[in-house]
Amino acid sequence: MRANWDLVLDKILSHGNYEDLSMLLHLLLTEDERSAIAGRLKIFQLLLNSEMSQRQIAAEFEVSIATITRCSNYLKNMAPEHRAKIQKLIG
Repeated sequence: MRANWDLVLDKILSHGNYEDLSMLLHLLLTEDERSAIAGRLKIFQLLLNSEMSQRQIAAEFEVSIATITRCSNYLKNMAPEHRAKIQKLIG
């Protein structure tokens, strides 16, 4: 079976309330996966807001420098309008 990301997004969008969405994501993701996503979101927020250095982020949130560097490189290679939209979405 081939995974269909569009189906996942459709399911997520079809749930308009917190409890249903939480239940769906608990079904689809392990605790480690949910934690990784939450951590990645925090890294992007901190990098976009230039609140902390990469080393400070790694030390405070116990995240590898490699993960932070991947997030940082993704942002650096993003078109400015895309980056602005991402900042608005997760800011």
